[in-house]
Amino acid sequence: MSNLQFESITKTFPGVKALDKVSFDVPSGSVHALCGENGAGKSTLLKVLSGVHPADSGTITLDGTVLKPVAPIDAIRAGVSIIYQELHLFDELSVAENLYVGHLPSQVGMLKKSELHAKAREVLAGVGAEIDPKTKCGDLPIAQRQMVEIAKAMTHDAQVIAFDEPTSSLSEREVEKLFALIERLRDQGRIILYVSHRMDEIFRICDAATILRDGQHVVTYETLEGVTRDDIVSSMVGRSIEDIYDYRSRKTGEPVLVVDDLTGPGLAQPVDLSVKAGEIVGLYGLVGAGRTELMNLIYGSAKKSGGSAVLGSAKQLAKGPLESIKAGVVYCPEDRKKQGIVPIRSVQENINLTVRKMFSPGGMLISSKAEKSHAADQIEKLKVKTANQNQEINNLSGGNQQKSILARWLSTDVKVVLLDEPTRGIDVGAKSEIYNIIYRLAESGVAVLVATSELPEVLGICDRIAVMCDGKVTGILDRSEATEEAVVDLSLPKGGSKIA
Repeated sequence: MSNLQFESITKTFPGVKALDKVSFDVPSGSVHALCGENGAGKSTLLKVLSGVHPADSGTITLDGTVLKPVAPIDAIRAGVSIIYQELHLFDELSVAENLYVGHLPSQVGMLKKSELHAKAREVLAGVGAEIDPKTKCGDLPIAQRQMVEIAKAMTHDAQVIAFDEPTSSLSEREVEKLFALIERLRDQGRIILYVSHRMDEIFRICDAATILRDGQHVVTYETLEGVTRDDIVSSMVGRSIEDIYDYRSRKTGEPVLVVDDLTGPGLAQPVDLSVKAGEIVGLYGLVGAGRTELMNLIYGSAKKSGGSAVLGSAKQLAKGPLESIKAGVVYCPEDRKKQGIVPIRSVQENINLTVRKMFSPGGMLISSKAEKSHAADQIEKLKVKTANQNQEINNLSGGNQQKSILARWLSTDVKVVLLDEPTRGIDVGAKSEIYNIIYRLAESGVAVLVATSELPEVLGICDRIAVMCDGKVTGILDRSEATEEAVVDLSLPKGGSKIA
């Protein structure tokens, strides 16, 4: 049987050994999970496989042929495609043009549009995607954009397809469609690498799993029969996690955030909601329920059409994010890459964004010494894993980027923290650390509103849960009455099937 073989793959960046002699095999016709905490080396291994980063040493062999990609085009030509979490498509080009960019059908230098569209329809049908090839990619929802990426891999007859957190922005129905496609690709004899932090997905779709920790190969489970979630988690973090949520009760005070008859884009009816000092309130709903839209209205990054969001007993949240920040309300958005970090700047600069004026006597000169000291203190407090504070934040794992964003806001006088999918794409070990930060915030008297599509998360860490469906809050449950069945029932549209 042909296979993909990694042998002693080593990759070092300044101050960090990202991969240390990693070796394992993946047989054809299988879906192989690649698991590990953020920073374990999963993304680096995929980038070595795809030619983004050349390995310092070691070999990759596909069907007996040694792969030596020094650029992504080399890997593509060798039959390797990576479907990244951040999709690599040209928004202004059509679906067909994205599928065949670099090898467009032409004659005498002229594009053969009819042939292009015919070929695009054929490859889209092959992956079960009902998409007009003439549509601009920028106009497609995330699930269809992902299908375009997969179809693009098929235009190169990819034998190895790696998926990096493919379901992070998909609805349950879209996830099932994706899984059906992955199973078809596996049955065709292709090699599938699957990176996900969601244990239920790994056991649902994968045949085997390899665990990385601190850049080293820990174990490969050749089959997942008899393997438990705890087995994988323990291999990932080097310790047993009985309950990553570790809920801690605490005293709560008076309402700090009061949302009254709030209406605006994305909401089908007015929303009433409150969060007390020291309280963690969850905002749960399926994809498209209106969670993010409500967060944006509260924060002021979307314009409300009616109602109010009031801080304390009198302070109304103002017209935009700047006024909200001044009122002590901060927001960690779902898309941390685009909205949370300044990717080309250092960890230190990202942490100090909100407090720079504190280290600028007279508002003229920045105190580098004070900024360095403050960033070092926050890095230590929040356990941010970085080679040094001058490293570009874009090179950090997702969990450490999220902790850096939290460090930025925790440096200010915060009264309300809005967290939208705070652990999206983050491993179980880093999740536990994020939850501990959330508990510490609440214990200090901060009101915390957490929007999430992860049911175990909202049940695990919240004191109350506001459930949303189709732009409406359909119910608010205390922790004592918030069962999985009750929350899911409130989250389903009328006429939808209940999930046991």
